[in-house]
Amino acid sequence: MSLDPRTPVMVGGGQWSNRVDRGASPVEPVDMIAEVLKRAADDAGAPAIAAAADTVWIVMMLSWRYSDPGALVAARLGAEPRDTAVSPMGGNEPQGIVAQACRDIAAGERDVVLIGGAEAWRSRGNPGGETLGWTPYDREAPRARRTGEEAPLNHPAETARGIVMPTQIYPLFEQAFRHAQGRPVAEHMAGVSRLWSRFSEIAAANPHAWIQQAMTPEEVGTASPSNRSISWPYTKVMNSNNAVEQAAGVILMSAERATALGVPRDRWVFPLATAEAHDHYAVSHRDDLASSPAIRLSGEALFELAGIGPDDVAHVDLYSCFPSAVEVAAHELRLPAGIDLTVTGGLPFAGGPWNNYVTHSLATMVGVLRENAGSVGLVSANGGYLTKHALGLYSTEPPAAGFRSTSVQDAVDALPARELCESVGDGGASGRIEAWVVSHDREGAPERAIATVLLDDGRRAWSETKDPDTMQGLMTGEEMIGRAVKLPADHTLTL
Repeated sequence: MSLDPRTPVMVGGGQWSNRVDRGASPVEPVDMIAEVLKRAADDAGAPAIAAAADTVWIVMMLSWRYSDPGALVAARLGAEPRDTAVSPMGGNEPQGIVAQACRDIAAGERDVVLIGGAEAWRSRGNPGGETLGWTPYDREAPRARRTGEEAPLNHPAETARGIVMPTQIYPLFEQAFRHAQGRPVAEHMAGVSRLWSRFSEIAAANPHAWIQQAMTPEEVGTASPSNRSISWPYTKVMNSNNAVEQAAGVILMSAERATALGVPRDRWVFPLATAEAHDHYAVSHRDDLASSPAIRLSGEALFELAGIGPDDVAHVDLYSCFPSAVEVAAHELRLPAGIDLTVTGGLPFAGGPWNNYVTHSLATMVGVLRENAGSVGLVSANGGYLTKHALGLYSTEPPAAGFRSTSVQDAVDALPARELCESVGDGGASGRIEAWVVSHDREGAPERAIATVLLDDGRRAWSETKDPDTMQGLMTGEEMIGRAVKLPADHTLTL
């Protein structure tokens, strides 16, 4: 069967960890992106392809602002693209804009697409970061278009209570998922520690990982001066590591353009199918905190489009900002037991450069699939609070039915949503604890406990306390989910 000339192919990936922590000089983010795209072109076996780009899309950066970073990167590469753009915020965006590029390539609207991102957070966050001599932000220049729209991810009542940090919310998902699986706290967290230990082993063998040190399960799960408690039951290494200076980029093009530009066939990796959806934006409105219908329905659609099942996947990289993100995704996707869930080592160990981690996982997956020709790789991407999801399947073999892509958003939107009780009123309300977390300060001391409570009428309410005895009681390992509580007017949690 002949290959459709408009078939999208990923021909190269490049990565760079600039070790400023070991004495390397800071490098401006757009220069980092240009460098990794040069590396991606070299990886494709055709260095000239970067200059042939008609499209340059940049994953939104947080460490430095530019009016049009794609144009700056293009200039450094000698390219003259007809379109430059920047993604919205979200860790889902690298896979999301790769999917968009594939759709556009298949439709004949683009031929050579460069996608890249970089963060220089350690340099930018240090004293004197403003004097680095990097390209200043030009407020008067036209801003690059966005590849998509931003969406509000916080309910106003969550924001009003100061519940906005992922470190506050993902541990709630952890507790809810644990309980749904019928596991006691200690047993479950021992399993999480084993999972994360395996992630650290994979990172230790990854030349692009920021932390290349394998940790035992005991080292992962035990709070210590170098691994303090962040939000019980999570230690520091169970959180994404954003204090990195990393860049990654990938190059996509049509099969006919790859042929014309001399990209060897053994460098091609085919996107087989992609799927996307978001769960109810506000965590307060999710029907439960233990699942992700958007991942489940996207996964079902993804495998159907590709004509394969979960057991056909040989290599996986699940978005790993926190353990609960990995556990929920693996469960919803019905991945086979025992399969490694990362090819990089994940955001805590390989590095979590804000929105751009998945560009690293894609660049890594390209190499893994070339080394295992004919096998299938799955990449998942997650933005917000287990909110926005993008999935992709890849192989060195072309898709039998051609590249296919879908969104299952209508099906997700039709699912139940829970009503939020913003105020229980002077009379208070009765309910049961749904999930809980205890946040710690930088010295590792408990400072605030947050719980979600399912009221007797089915609504969800937020509760909190700073009482030392209550916080200690929540960290004993005793099961708190399902425990009856009475919420007073100020929503203070009392056991």
